[in-house]
Amino acid sequence: QVQLVESGGGLVQAGGSLRLSCAASRSIFSINVMNWYRQAPGKQRELVGSITRGGTTNYEDSVKGRFTISRGNDKNTVYLQMASLKPEDTGVYYCNARVFLPPGEGDYWGQGTQVTVSS
Repeated sequence: QVQLVESGGGLVQAGGSLRLSCAASRSIFSINVMNWYRQAPGKQRELVGSITRGGTTNYEDSVKGRFTISRGNDKNTVYLQMASLKPEDTGVYYCNARVFLPPGEGDYWGQGTQVTVSS
């Protein structure tokens, strides 16, 4: 089992920055992939970016060069650093963990944190 808690959302002006945190209940090095998703009002949830256990990152095209996923020194936290924010980045941001093998294999989600970017 993995519990995830996101934090760091808020209201920011276009062009500003925010850093989201995702605290996991187990070491993120025991989790195969950590993902950040977002869901805008009236739209489907979309993948923003991911980081594998080996440290490889991938990003959705619209956030490349603006968003960065990293791991904390505490080994239980993943960050989403967002810069040059745009109104279209507005949405609820979710942390997701995928564990491929036992123990605790499965797909886990946090409760989400709201990000609002004003124009």
